[in-house]
Amino acid sequence: MNKKTKRIFMTVAGVTICGFSVGMFNFSDFGMDPFQVFAHGLWALTPLGFGTFYMIINCIMLLVIFMIDKKKIGLGTLINIFLLGYVVEFSSWIYSELFPNPSLFVKIIFLLLGIVIICFGSSLYFVGNLGVSTYDAIALYISEHGVAKFQYCRIGTDIICVIIGFFFGATVGVGTLITAFFMGPIIAFFKKHIAEPFLNRSK
Repeated sequence: MNKKTKRIFMTVAGVTICGFSVGMFNFSDFGMDPFQVFAHGLWALTPLGFGTFYMIINCIMLLVIFMIDKKKIGLGTLINIFLLGYVVEFSSWIYSELFPNPSLFVKIIFLLLGIVIICFGSSLYFVGNLGVSTYDAIALYISEHGVAKFQYCRIGTDIICVIIGFFFGATVGVGTLITAFFMGPIIAFFKKHIAEPFLNRSK
């Protein structure tokens, strides 16, 4: 598999994995990841389905990213905008069908797996470098301009999203707080030890 093919694979797989992991957050009911808290808080103000609303809010953010750094826009960006919200809806439904009355233990397992999986998926499409989500582009842009390392910029944007989403009534739980403070460092770990070695492996 050449590097171009690897990049496409990492981008598509990474975004899809992220969608299923967000569904795991929703199912665990311990609070969503920070951007989903932000999105769900604003979504509650509309009559739209979440997939449609998620696409609209990402299109608005896309315009902002286009103006400040259009190099961040690519295949991964488009998949995030037009697919991710629907993957979240579908995966949330699947988990509810498979576990109609989940115990606390099952919910904790889904929370922990969701945190690890979303960080792994994010690291794949970051390193694939064929465009990132409009939200991820913000922290990447700030870090690339010397404000701080990516993990610290990500913590900052996550905290702002949690505050805004909570203000508009979105659920904030222990899962939200864990991801707000640890997603950046965990993504950095997966980038260094899995995603980058996979892309650069010669065979």
